[in-house]
Amino acid sequence: MTTSSTPYAALLNQLRRESPLIHCITNYVAMNFAANTLLAAGASPAMVHAPEEAGEFARLAGAVTINIGTLSSHWLEGMHAAAQAANESGKPWVLDPVAHFATAFRRKAVQALLAQQPTVIRGNASEIMALAGDASSGRGVDSGDSVERAETSAMVLAQRTRAVVAVTGKVDFVTDGKHSLRVAGGSAWMPKVTAMGCSLTCLIGGFVAVAPTAPLIATASALACFGVAGSYAAQQACGPGSFAWRFIDALAALDGNTLQAQAQVAAA
Repeated sequence: MTTSSTPYAALLNQLRRESPLIHCITNYVAMNFAANTLLAAGASPAMVHAPEEAGEFARLAGAVTINIGTLSSHWLEGMHAAAQAANESGKPWVLDPVAHFATAFRRKAVQALLAQQPTVIRGNASEIMALAGDASSGRGVDSGDSVERAETSAMVLAQRTRAVVAVTGKVDFVTDGKHSLRVAGGSAWMPKVTAMGCSLTCLIGGFVAVAPTAPLIATASALACFGVAGSYAAQQACGPGSFAWRFIDALAALDGNTLQAQAQVAAA
């Protein structure tokens, strides 16, 4: 599968035309940057996590994204309510299992969320390897493993959960267990900016909202958007601070034709 045969331009244009409401349950560290990322891409973010309203709100949204970065029992209730409501209303939802292997609380929480059958799972190599039951070298939120080492784990996890699994890093890998893609691009500054990965999870939610029946291509499109915008932002960035705001600007300026021409996606 190559960039010439996949509808990246059409999906980005559709995202901007429809401006889907994306229900984001994400961590305190990521909320602002994630919301700005979705706005720059053309979607409409909403940060709603209270269990008293999360389920009701999820039914209104085009997609739900769940990130366990700053996990608490109260937030976990809201996550389950939102995931259940998304499933019941036929809405896609994305799971970001941040550092799920770090504590018993996180391990138990992520297994319960997996049972709610996410549409997409996005994580770094160590997170995906551990989620598949393989030994990893992760430390907290940081990956100690390469994307290449996690590819088999990702395929196994995708087959087991029937979810699309995205492993993000220097070159991203995304698979539905049968078909796999690699997505290049981005910048070495990305790991130095807090909430880049969390924001990518929310952007995946935006793309699967407009292409719910094609989650593999939707996920690859979000990864490609991130990669192209990151590459442009890095051209004039002096460091992680200037890269962060230039990335938002680059994402907002990105058009479908540029994405189609610059996306670095290849069959794995």
